[in-house]
Amino acid sequence: MTVRAGREFLAIPGPTNMPDEVLRAMHRPALDIYSDQMVELTESLLHDLSKLFATSGHSYIYIANGHGAWEATLSNVLSRGDKVLVLESGRFAIGWGNAAAAMGADVEVLRGDWRRAIRPAEVEARLRQDRDHTIKAILAVQVDTASGAYNDIEAIGKAIRASGHPALFMVDAVASLGCMPFEMDAWGIDVAMSGSQKGLMTPPGLGFVAANDRAREVHRKANLRTPYWDWTERDGAEHYRKYAGTAPVHLLFALRQAVDMLFEEGLENTFLRHRLLGEAVRRAVAVWAEGQVLGFNIAEPSERSNTVTTVTMNGHDPVALHRYAKEKCGVVLGVGIGELQGQAFRIAHMGHVNAPMILGTLGVIEVGLNALDIPHGKGGTEAAIQWLGESVGA
Repeated sequence: MTVRAGREFLAIPGPTNMPDEVLRAMHRPALDIYSDQMVELTESLLHDLSKLFATSGHSYIYIANGHGAWEATLSNVLSRGDKVLVLESGRFAIGWGNAAAAMGADVEVLRGDWRRAIRPAEVEARLRQDRDHTIKAILAVQVDTASGAYNDIEAIGKAIRASGHPALFMVDAVASLGCMPFEMDAWGIDVAMSGSQKGLMTPPGLGFVAANDRAREVHRKANLRTPYWDWTERDGAEHYRKYAGTAPVHLLFALRQAVDMLFEEGLENTFLRHRLLGEAVRRAVAVWAEGQVLGFNIAEPSERSNTVTTVTMNGHDPVALHRYAKEKCGVVLGVGIGELQGQAFRIAHMGHVNAPMILGTLGVIEVGLNALDIPHGKGGTEAAIQWLGESVGA
């Protein structure tokens, strides 16, 4: 017997749930890709992407997922043999570094811990050691969706500047853009990238890159450039060059609708919603952790992200809980990945998400914990309800 009805609800970090308005936006005929209407759509999206990244620099749209956007950033500013410093806080900065290594870069990892965020002081110390400035780029993620770590990108940018090191600062905002503050110019970020399928509430398939003037100057001499990713090619006068060919028209329709919805809500309101819902999840997990089985992967509360919470399980199989939630209740939880495979599950609270969705997800998890006889503190969902009732006024 199951208690599910209708389509599955995705509580995974991506692809996330999409608003019906975004889905409907795609259900229309394609545009003439040479029309003024198509050009206006592109220009409006590039303008608004720069607004989301908070930069006066150039933005680019790629027909690609986040891994493609990684390659776009790397190929445009690196030359073969350039040294790259990767700041570890989970799986995804390491993955970005692996892509750089495969493309011909010399990659060094500043070892971190899957249970904590990047330490800006460690970054500054390593850069001060590099007196010959052999490091050409620094890679970090704002939120690592494997570990659940939130990295203070502003503080890392300050540490880089304090060191006096000229390396480019490059940031992955896939799991944060549109969900929490991101200030590319103010924080000293040279290159940023993101994807469509999380905070931007759009189907997977679009990757975004923003670059400032310093990065574009380095780009002129980069020898890893290839035609598809090349910024110079995409800056060409003909509209089709913005996409290196045919535009992804229907994904652009979806993105236009999603970005309009974000701006209609107001970015500060969007950020507040994510803070409130993220804390609601954390209140529930803190109660469940009293049973000595469940716990937070990220040890320091201030380093837990507002977009995904990674929950560890000690002595019990998280796959069983994942299967129960999906098959019996229609809720798809994120699985543990990388070093946390088979040891954790993940709850996404990003993008198109609201209180009923979160409270329903927490309730399903609590049902599963009871059904599977997994020890846990009682009243986790109630703690989330109490938090939201105290925090959201009448």
